[in-house]
Amino acid sequence: MRGWWREFSGLVLPTACGGCGRPRTALCERCRAALLGAPAYRVRPAPEPAGLPAVYAAAPYEDAVRAVLLGHKERGALGLAGVLGQALAGAARAAAGPTGQGPLLLVPVPSSRRAVRARGHDATRRMALAAAGELRRAGTDARVAAVLRQRRAVADQAGLSAPQRLANLAGALVVAGGGERLLAGGRVVLVDDLMTTGASLVEAARAIRGTGVVGRRRDVPGGDGCPEQGIPGHPRAGTTHRRRGAGVEAWDAGVPRTVAAVVAAPPESFAINRN
Repeated sequence: MRGWWREFSGLVLPTACGGCGRPRTALCERCRAALLGAPAYRVRPAPEPAGLPAVYAAAPYEDAVRAVLLGHKERGALGLAGVLGQALAGAARAAAGPTGQGPLLLVPVPSSRRAVRARGHDATRRMALAAAGELRRAGTDARVAAVLRQRRAVADQAGLSAPQRLANLAGALVVAGGGERLLAGGRVVLVDDLMTTGASLVEAARAIRGTGVVGRRRDVPGGDGCPEQGIPGHPRAGTTHRRRGAGVEAWDAGVPRTVAAVVAAPPESFAINRN
């Protein structure tokens, strides 16, 4: 009932910009540009936790972008889901890349049931649905596969250090029964609103990789110059190689890699990516 009231009130009550508060507009052009005005970039937290998939973000988490995300997630400004979905769609497209067969499967990182009840809506799933719609309008076969579930309670992440967040979430997610069938044959992209330490995406990727429908990353020492394809005669023949720093990302041949897309990440995550 609470969700329906928020949907209704968003249509009939006076609006203000979700980013800066300017009256009579749900999102002004300046704040829209902060969210959508640049291409998605690869982002990395520092330190980068083991098991983190390749993550792409649409915008830095600051100022108007922060206000829009919090307005949608915490204050029930559901009318912002569309523009957030556009941002997430751009990040998902960058993460998935131009290659690969099958539909693009957006897998939301789940919030706890308690958080969803408190907010009156599932913010990440709502954005994922908007992103899938945006991708389909652009000609990409995309759908939401909400297959992840929390199988145990976790503590509130606020105030926890990066190692504490990883420990708090370790083993907390599981793929729901039948989820493997929904993921088979598609290009899986984990989606969330925000990446900070990367702990949630590490756990989500672990749960997805456990199904066997996506590849498990391992770093191969050396190998500079290996193209992103299998290399006959290479010591790791039968794998797919991709440049990653001084080494190579290796994946089982024919098995899609795990990637992730978020609306926003801390500004320093973008700076690390450019260095």
